[in-house]
Amino acid sequence: MEFQLDLVDLKILQALQQDAGLSNVALAERIALSPSPTLARVKRLEQAGVIERVVALVHPPALGLKLNVFVRVALEKAFEQNVRRRAN
Repeated sequence: MEFQLDLVDLKILQALQQDAGLSNVALAERIALSPSPTLARVKRLEQAGVIERVVALVHPPALGLKLNVFVRVALEKAFEQNVRRRAN
């Protein structure tokens, strides 16, 4: 069964995507709902798997990281076949 989101759920998700560190009281104020039902809705979204996890985004230069690298690897078919053969 698919989880049904209403407008309040969408407001909660939008607010938490902008700032997952909001306290329940601050979140409730932002979505114009009292804290108790706000917390219940957040818990329901978590239990349903709509909210998978909460993460912290770091600022790379603050850690001394100055370079982002994206790497793409393409494997030849013969190599892929050898890997599969060894795995079996």
